[in-house]
Amino acid sequence: MTEPIDYSKLESAIGLNWYQVDPNLKALMDRYLSPGDRGWAEERLQHWGEICGGPIAANAEVSDRNPPQLERYDAWGNETNRVVHNASTIDTKRYIWEEGPHALEAAGKEVPSVLRSAFTYLLSQSDTGMVCATGMTDGVVALVDRHAPSGIREELMAHLMAPSFDDSWDGAMFMTEIRGGSDLATTDTTAKQVDERTWLLNGSKWFCSNVDAKAIATLARPEGADPGLRGLALFVVPVTRADGSPNGIHIKRIKDKLGTRSVPTAEVDFVDAEAYILSNPKTDSSESRGLNRMMSMVNGSRLGVAAMGLGIARRCFLEAAIYAAHRQAFGQRLDELPLVQETLLQMAVEVEAAAAVVFETASLAGRSGDEEARRLYRIMVPLAKFRAARRGLEIASQGLEVLGGNGYIESWPLARQFRDAQCHTIWEGTENIISLDVLRAIAKEHAHDALLGRVDEALANADHPALASVRGAVEGARAEAVEALGVIASLPNDLQLLHARRLTGLLADLIQAALLTEAAAAELANDGSARKAAVAQLFVREHLAERRLRGISGDRSVLELFGPVTRYEPLEPAALAAV
Repeated sequence: MTEPIDYSKLESAIGLNWYQVDPNLKALMDRYLSPGDRGWAEERLQHWGEICGGPIAANAEVSDRNPPQLERYDAWGNETNRVVHNASTIDTKRYIWEEGPHALEAAGKEVPSVLRSAFTYLLSQSDTGMVCATGMTDGVVALVDRHAPSGIREELMAHLMAPSFDDSWDGAMFMTEIRGGSDLATTDTTAKQVDERTWLLNGSKWFCSNVDAKAIATLARPEGADPGLRGLALFVVPVTRADGSPNGIHIKRIKDKLGTRSVPTAEVDFVDAEAYILSNPKTDSSESRGLNRMMSMVNGSRLGVAAMGLGIARRCFLEAAIYAAHRQAFGQRLDELPLVQETLLQMAVEVEAAAAVVFETASLAGRSGDEEARRLYRIMVPLAKFRAARRGLEIASQGLEVLGGNGYIESWPLARQFRDAQCHTIWEGTENIISLDVLRAIAKEHAHDALLGRVDEALANADHPALASVRGAVEGARAEAVEALGVIASLPNDLQLLHARRLTGLLADLIQAALLTEAAAAELANDGSARKAAVAQLFVREHLAERRLRGISGDRSVLELFGPVTRYEPLEPAALAAV
């Protein structure tokens, strides 16, 4: 049984073990990790939660005020392209490399995708900028491991998988160009083959995060290749040439960003940059063309961005709950005031709903040979990114408002969280781009059938009386989704595009409600607790039910369920029924 949390006894979020104060994360690990992995994973998460809530969280405040600087030339006028990081940032990078999932993999331990997402989620509560380098390195490792030419693969992997931070090469992904943005078909960077394995790249990239990475995945168009997306090839560009000299990677300037300041984002020119091809549109099948292989990395990165938004949402709830338990107004603690209780309750519910879709998606990654899981993953990734990134920004705004004027001050923690959160609605695709990707998954792969099947599976055992109304609402939303899918299919293309975001929102609401219902049924069966049922009920009321008079009524559920939902106080099924 989960111990209730008394936020009045917590002085600050920084300094806490963020895994220990997150019962929902523990429940997700119980649910998704195999019995063989759960024991050792618990030990690692306890350790990682302490590091993220302690030194990394403290470092993040320093890194944000001391962002990376570009040193373009040395004293003799030689171009150096050196990015100078504050010592706090280097300290955090070392923690991530030597204590995070990379350390486990370098030691030969297989890290389940759900556990990797838990690491990302906890780190994101400290500093989502630092997650950028971690996530992109994982993607580059996968591309190099699968597709790099023999010899090159071994050389790069020795650096990318080095156990020591001092010997490490991290990864990055440079796709965007000044003319194209998300329209990769307009990529102008060219590639000229020099010998059997070496190419030279020339062109400019506009938005290059983790710019001082040592191994860069990028797209370029080989000479004579077709125009548009079909002609793009995928390359890896190492930081040094084969002879050991600096490669032709010229950093023009580091961008002055709103947030995620700990990771440098820059504009880059490739000038005869040596590269190794990972796909060739002239010889490879359509399934292995450059864009398709790059998009496999992008999908993993999008799931990482979803975990980033989720992490910020959780951090902002925790900060707001602690603050509201200490701050006095009108002769009461803030968390005794009904409107503040409603805000905190809604924040907690949305965090758990977003966590449900993010960790379900993570559980699907890497399930090779399972076609239904592959199709479900294909649509769940954009749904998770669409929902968790937006909720991160919304909950950061709510948390900041709980702190009032203090929340708007940079010496308090939520101002940075709010600035960082805005990045995630853009990173790896805006909501418009993500919604179009959902349409593609539906049209090309019938991925919605897998999603509807997962909803049915979630409802199959949700037969507890405490879930009757919730189950009925989810079944109604499923029917509405089926009708909406039919309407979309009948519309001309321009109207399909117009309604893409509406359909994406409906499908995200549906799968979140279904997953919460499934988790609630399991909690009722295993523990006899109705707390998750309360979360599901509150989510359904907010997102699936019609609310007359904007919900103005004699309903006291917000006040009655505040303690169980936000503080994890026990809740019996009979007590939920009485609310």
